[in-house]
Amino acid sequence: MRAQSEIEIRVLDMVEPEAKAMGFDIVRVRLTGSRPPTLQIMAEKPDGTMDVADCAKLSRRLSPLLDAEDPIVGEYSLEVSSPGIDRPLTREGDFAQWAGHEVRVEIGAPVDGRKRFHGFIAGESGGAVELKLKDGGTARIPLSDMVKAHLVLTDALIGAAQARGQAPAELDDEIEGSFDDVEVTEDFEDLEAAEDEPDAEPSVGNKRE
Repeated sequence: MRAQSEIEIRVLDMVEPEAKAMGFDIVRVRLTGSRPPTLQIMAEKPDGTMDVADCAKLSRRLSPLLDAEDPIVGEYSLEVSSPGIDRPLTREGDFAQWAGHEVRVEIGAPVDGRKRFHGFIAGESGGAVELKLKDGGTARIPLSDMVKAHLVLTDALIGAAQARGQAPAELDDEIEGSFDDVEVTEDFEDLEAAEDEPDAEPSVGNKRE
């Protein structure tokens, strides 16, 4: 689930060694949209944290590599982001780390006419996840069958993320209502101008041709 299309898999193979050398783990690579498309690289440190400075640092390291390898035809935007609190679960072991928390899962091919599951993580073993479903049933889903999986934002999840240092200890109502992922998109043509403005936001369009 970290990468699905041929291009995403190629980008993942390309950027992962660089990210690991910097102490980051790649959570997911996605190419979305069309005018122009956005290449999202989601990453985190081994402790699950990722702030704006980390995103900017990784973006500046990966951008020249992507320019040189040119895996995507035409213009696109590069976005480096954190997983956020209601994070996608993409790797073996992700579900085990968040056992007991609420999750939504989608599989590629229906089982008993069902492709979407909503429940609580009961465990992870042998390449599969055990779910206690909100409708009262249970399900064991192989990781290899999943196309999407993400945690559901709840008070319990917020508390767990705070305890792990993956969310601020105090959150105002506006933040609690949104929980936007930390993300950085950079336009290297405008980078020098942005650096001359101390109060400028760190996110601008990163266009490639």
